[in-house]
Amino acid sequence: MEKKYILITGCAGFIGSNFVRYLLSKKNKYSILGVDNLTYSSNPESIKEFKKNKSFTFLKKDISNLKSLKKFFSKINIFHIINFAAETHVDNSITKPDIFIKTNIVGTFNLLKLCTDKWIYDQKKKNYYKKSKFLQVSTDEVYGSIETGSFSENSKFRPNSPYSASKASADLLVRAFHKTHKLNTLITNSSNNFGPYQHQEKFVPKIIHCLKSKKKIPIYGKGSNIRNWLFVNENTQGIYSVFNRGKFGRNYNIGSTIELTNYDLALKICDLYKKITNSQYNYRSLISYVTDRKGHDLRYSLSIKKIYKELGWKPKNNFDNQLAETIFHYLR
Repeated sequence: MEKKYILITGCAGFIGSNFVRYLLSKKNKYSILGVDNLTYSSNPESIKEFKKNKSFTFLKKDISNLKSLKKFFSKINIFHIINFAAETHVDNSITKPDIFIKTNIVGTFNLLKLCTDKWIYDQKKKNYYKKSKFLQVSTDEVYGSIETGSFSENSKFRPNSPYSASKASADLLVRAFHKTHKLNTLITNSSNNFGPYQHQEKFVPKIIHCLKSKKKIPIYGKGSNIRNWLFVNENTQGIYSVFNRGKFGRNYNIGSTIELTNYDLALKICDLYKKITNSQYNYRSLISYVTDRKGHDLRYSLSIKKIYKELGWKPKNNFDNQLAETIFHYLR
């Protein structure tokens, strides 16, 4: 019998690699095909780790290259797709937005087109692929900034950066392919993730790396921007729940009740790092302020009532222990 594959794009990225790690730990009737372009933010060590498992196959591919994608789509029985592949750093999207349009919009469109052609319009295998799913992994930033309350899945998209606009565009394409072609689609919009294997350009690992070398910790503006924080392993479990039991054509918010200003989070990491390393150094003194980011969103907040009501998923919100686990990871 022909092998059925789940295609995991962005498998060497932060959330993608943690999801593959989680998927490999489960009893699974599918083989995993991991695809990644191995850009600066990818972790090649994760690929080496995954290759030890017979259920995992890796291909270095750029999802914005349609010709390259077509080659392996025609040869490999891709039964499901979970799309983690994305350019995600807001600062980079401000200075170099082109790659965000290419990867996040064109790349997602390429995947949608190919699986639609294969699953919906190949008359010989139409019934074979009738349960195939396309899950788009997205962000809370598509909703924009909110001063009070929380965004629901019905909130309007008001993206404020080229990054969030590119992700909102991709989400709308996914919705359109479901409405137009009856593709079995799902979307998850996650809040700010943190945890092991995250690139050090991101806020939490950047602080930890600054603490390790006792360098200044750069905080935008006055540090008053508020984020909703979710441990990456909890996000992977939420995504897995949506993939298995989510209703097609719907999007699901995945977040937590942990909301902190950037300044307060920096203080918490400084104090926890000091305790873990048993140091007498005043790490709080490293906090410094830099010119604010252009179009900087003030606050993100997600309502997770829908995913809890429909799928029974909710975060543990064990924030201090999860933050300590993250610090230990980067100390190692």
